[in-house]
Parts: sequence; structure tokens; C-alpha cells
Amino acid sequence: MSAEDFEQTGTGTATQNGNGKGSTQAAREALKGMPKAQTAHGADKSPVREDVDIKGRTLWLTHMPFGGSFMLAAAFRSIGLDARVVPSEDARVLELGGKYTSGDECYPQRIVIGDYLRLIEDENLDPKKTAFLLPTANGPCRFGQYFGLLRQVLDEQGLKDAIVLPITSADGYAGIGEQAGSLIRTAWRAVVIQDILLKLLLMTRPYEVNAGETDRVYMECLEVMAAVIERQGVTNKERLADAKAGLLRCKDKFAAIPVKKEDRPLIGVVGEIYCRLNTFANNEIIRHIEAQGGECWLAGVAEWVWYTNDEAFRRLREEKRRMSKDWLKNFLTARVMEKDEEALGEDFHDVFAHHREAHVHEVLEYSRPYLPREGSLGEMVLSTGGAIYLYHQGADGIVDISPFTCMNGIVTEAIYPRVSREHDNIPIRVFYFDGTASDLDRDVGIFLELAKTYKRRKKIARS
Repeated sequence: MSAEDFEQTGTGTATQNGNGKGSTQAAREALKGMPKAQTAHGADKSPVREDVDIKGRTLWLTHMPFGGSFMLAAAFRSIGLDARVVPSEDARVLELGGKYTSGDECYPQRIVIGDYLRLIEDENLDPKKTAFLLPTANGPCRFGQYFGLLRQVLDEQGLKDAIVLPITSADGYAGIGEQAGSLIRTAWRAVVIQDILLKLLLMTRPYEVNAGETDRVYMECLEVMAAVIERQGVTNKERLADAKAGLLRCKDKFAAIPVKKEDRPLIGVVGEIYCRLNTFANNEIIRHIEAQGGECWLAGVAEWVWYTNDEAFRRLREEKRRMSKDWLKNFLTARVMEKDEEALGEDFHDVFAHHREAHVHEVLEYSRPYLPREGSLGEMVLSTGGAIYLYHQGADGIVDISPFTCMNGIVTEAIYPRVSREHDNIPIRVFYFDGTASDLDRDVGIFLELAKTYKRRKKIARS
């Protein structure tokens, strides 16, 4: 309602309010001071656009997960940028992040800000030669506010010359500049590669004979694959062939790791994407589960990429732009993504025969009776559908990893009792994280006892 609308309604009384003005007059003045409503962003628009030039700067990436950022940094290097991953997080990251946040922000935001502020202090960075990568998005999640807060903190610290690169899929990653097209395909392949390596890590590490060997092989394989991805001046065809050859070497490395034959409960891991993938944010919960006898199946990064792609199609349909130029562009992009994903994964069909990743449409359909994707957005839909998919794959329990106060975690926690009840009472638990200490071993131990009990009586065998 505008001030003019208010005046025309004739509503209000002459009663005096606290500022000594009539309520009608006070309300009219208050309405005049309010910002004008803005239209919602379309499927191909971004709430943040900044013309930036990051050539000659070092571009820093936070962990999501470490292997994913390591591979993505290699993709940026393939177009001639100096991209690096921030050092491993520690307590000082939380201290610095907490200094510039109020507690109303979500936990990942605190870590990201702390990551970059610690880096500035420790490395004595030149703001004019520094850039920070910070993906952003439309929608209700506080994730869309990360960019604004980081920019504000840097400005307040006299670091206005440091660039924050707010890339988003909504505008085709236009923030990257003219090289966006060259980068996107390589970056997608980096995502697929990191998901393959992470799956190999989680399938092997719980059963290793020699403690630490799987982690060592995983790091070696990241180095091997980053060397392939970061090469400049090669065609897409050449890079794909080299990537497939590199992955075969990695497959052999993991296969050579001595393992024990054990019958462990399989725990599906879903939740908010940053917190479930950043091991510092979730206090290494997967290692805690492994230490107490479990094996984890973690939803990877590609799931989110496919979801955002599918969401773009949905929004284009809502905007009655089906078969538009943007629709065709998204369609062709999806076909290329599918082709690359299949090519990179085809040599792992035997290894992943019992760990087949769901198509995003499967996840969305599983979620529909509980959280229809047309009315719900983001991880709450993926986590609910993903939990049900993992149930059908024979999982023995589901862990949802979420930041404390996260909207997605709160919604799914309310949904999970019904999901569990209607799926053979499979145990499902939300683990919240906010940087404070908790007895994680105790909580994980209790959950694993429930999972082991369910494993003995479950109706769906492990696929």
C-alpha cells in the first residue's frame, strides 16, 4: 500500500500516538519513508551484479568441501587466473567471524567471513591484488546475504580495493566476465570429478587396514586431477580424454588400498550443502560415524547443480517462457552436462553399482508428498527426497547436517517423523552445528545403535 492508497481509503482515527501526531498522518509519513517494492527476479536475473576485473589478482575460495574447492580453483587456473583455496579452518576463523557477525546470521556465513578475514591478517594480502569468491543466489535462504555482509565488513576494515566475486547461475555466471563460457564446462567437470573421488574416499576409508592410507591416496588423486583440469590452451575433447585417463589411474590407486571385510551400517548423509560438505563446520561428523562402525553415503555437489538447473526450467515455465531463447540455452547446457557426467563416470559403473546417485527428478518426486518443490525451495526439498531415496537404496539410517537455526533444517526436522513412520521407521536424526562444543561421540553412538537395530529388521536390502 502506498501513502496515496492509504489516504484514499479514509481509514484511521484522530487518536494521538506516541510521537504526538495523529495516527493517520504518522502512518502516511512512515509509508513515504519505506523503500519502493521491487519486482521478483526472473529465472535469468541475479540480485547482485558487479562489473569486476579480477585479472592480476589472486582469487581465494573457501572449503565446500576442500576437494571441491581444490578442483574448482584448478578450473579457474585453466583460464589464466591465480586461484587458491584458503588454509584449513581453526578456532581463530570462528573468533574473527564472530567478531563481525551478530549471531542472527547462519553458521556458514560466520565461517566464510572468518576464513577471509584470517587470510587477510595472516598473509598480509594486498587488497588491490586480492579477490574472494562468494557464490550467491536468489531465494529465501540467508545465503543470498553473504555477499552484502562480506562487502560491508571489508569496506569497514579499509579494504575497499579487495574484490568480492559474486558469481551466480542465475545470470550465467556473468560476474566472471568474458571467459565465463570457457570456465563453466571445465568447472562442471571439476565438480563431477570431485564427487567421484569423494565417493571413493567414503566407500574405502571405513574399511582400510592401514589408518590414513585412504586420505593419502585421496589427496594424491586430487593433485593428479587438478593438474588435468588446470591445463590451459587445450580443447574440451582433449581435457575430457585426459580426465578419463586420470580417473582410471585414481581408480587403480583406490583399488590397491588393503581393506577389511566388514558388514557396517550404511548411513545416508543429507542436509544444508555448506555444513554437510565443510568438515570443519560439522566437526568431522563423518569420521565420528566411521570410528563407531558406520559407512557414510554423502550427497555431493553435483546434486545442487542439477537442482538449480531444474529450478531454472521450472521458473521459466512459470514465467510462460517455455521454448524461449533462455529455455533453449538451459536445455543445451543440460545435455552437455549429462554427456560429460556420463563420460567421466562410465568407468566406475562397477565400483558404484551399489551406490548409484539419484537423478534430481527422483529426489524431487520422493519429496513431493511431504514438501512439493513448487511451494518449497532448496535443501529442505533435496534432503527430504534424498532421505527417502537412500531408504530405497537400503540405507540403515539418515543423518541430516544443518547449521543451528537453519530454515531448511528446522523444516525437515518437522517432516522427518512422518517420513520415518511411513518408511519402516528408519532412524533419521538432524545434527545441528553452531561452533559450540557438544558430546558428538555420544550422540553419534546412540544414533548408530538405532541404525544397527534397524539394520537387523529392515525390509529393503542394501542395493
